[in-house]
Amino acid sequence: QVQLVESGGGLVQPGGSLRLSCAASGSIFSINVMGWYRQAPGKGRELVATITSRGTAGYADSLKGRFTISRDNAKKTVYLQMNSLKPDDTAVYYCNAKGVAILSALTLPEIWGQGTLVTVSS
Repeated sequence: QVQLVESGGGLVQPGGSLRLSCAASGSIFSINVMGWYRQAPGKGRELVATITSRGTAGYADSLKGRFTISRDNAKKTVYLQMNSLKPDDTAVYYCNAKGVAILSALTLPEIWGQGTLVTVSS
């Protein structure tokens, strides 16, 4: 079974840092794009950042400079380093993968993780 498993969420004080990880498991050959989205209480899901298999990263304009996305293709893992966190960053953070090529020669268009909660509060 192909799945994404996030980790690293939790409670952090304003101004603090947190690093999220998302590992893909299953019979995966390659993943085209991996990324992070978030959904704050009472709001819709929004893009945080994406990164291609070649390492090209893109960010939501409002998060540039504070968040950094990276990935380890060999480990099929994507990371999100979050610095200078604000209460407005409180949300469930979801990992996303697009173009997941599995060993049976099929490609899954998109899969999602179950989410990890980040709470920024004093």
